[in-house]
Amino acid sequence: MEYLLDVHTHTIASGHAYNTIMEMAKAGKDRGLKLLGITEHAPLMPGSCSNLYFHNLKVVPRKMCGIELMFGAELNILDYEGHMDLDIHSMRLLDLKIASLHSLCIRPGTKKENTKAVLGAIRDPLVNIIGHPDDGIYPLEYEAIVEAARDTDTLLEVNNNSLNPAGARKHTRENIITMLELCKEYRQPVIMNSDAHVFSDVGRHDFSDTVICDADFPEDLIVNRSVEVFKEYINRKKERGEMK
Repeated sequence: MEYLLDVHTHTIASGHAYNTIMEMAKAGKDRGLKLLGITEHAPLMPGSCSNLYFHNLKVVPRKMCGIELMFGAELNILDYEGHMDLDIHSMRLLDLKIASLHSLCIRPGTKKENTKAVLGAIRDPLVNIIGHPDDGIYPLEYEAIVEAARDTDTLLEVNNNSLNPAGARKHTRENIITMLELCKEYRQPVIMNSDAHVFSDVGRHDFSDTVICDADFPEDLIVNRSVEVFKEYINRKKERGEMK
């Protein structure tokens, strides 16, 4: 399968990544991507950018180095109700919103508590993607999450960096397999992202490809196959939220 987009990447603005927007865009173009998402860590991640950064993204071109760009944030889930660290106004200014659990922003709870936190983010009409829902530091009830994602048009992420043996996340392979089996059952689409913090990781899916293959996961449930399919999916949730 040809992967045409990668929408979870970080630049130097996140504080612990190592390249500029232009360098990441060039890397995406060199990988053959049609769309690259730059999603900086939201303000409560230590060292990341302030609200002003996200408010000013309107000045940045949405095409660079011959590739389409979308700009957003990787939001930090802050509590077991699913509250996050950008306000509604700021979130509405962004092209993409990923919500993730990070140990620097929320302590791991029980499986029930962690699941409640993720479900709160899923039900937020402005959240497009749940980032790396595979980290065993935060045990989750995957059936509840997959069902809620399906019912709200929220994408679940298969994160390449999570599967890197050099990474710090726990039990990621078995957790992703569990999630993928449920996604097949519920016909819930996934998005495969690199979570790149350096240019050389943009568009990588070498680790996640292996898991997709081992799970015999159908291509029609992977939105990276088409920029149009991806945009249609995130717009559907936006329209759902505007109707409320």
